[in-house]
Amino acid sequence: MPFVITDPCIETKDTACVDVCPVDCIHPRKDEAEFAQATMLYIHPEECIDCGACVPACPVAAIYESHDATPSHQKDLIPANDVYRNGDADAMAQAEAIVQAHIAAHPDIMAIPAAERAAAHPNFS
Repeated sequence: MPFVITDPCIETKDTACVDVCPVDCIHPRKDEAEFAQATMLYIHPEECIDCGACVPACPVAAIYESHDATPSHQKDLIPANDVYRNGDADAMAQAEAIVQAHIAAHPDIMAIPAAERAAAHPNFS
């Protein structure tokens, strides 16, 4: 099962996870043109080798090790990770639309500062 980036990454986009990824499956990187426009980072599910190096590197605990481990109120972000393909404008727009729908559907969660969101996830499951 691929790893999943969730909403604590929104507003954060810390690339510590990118720096430790041995297969370069997390996008967009800071040096990619799409970085400025992206609302969050995404893990390419076919490129991810399930090494787990990204999880402890994430300063806001936005990464879950599988679809099953992702909290129920974050599962709507799984398809965003699944469809995002750096450099593919249609796929990037589709992923960003999913993220924007998540933001609109969860104003209570999004009102919590990004650094505190993962710790608050159990309160919303």
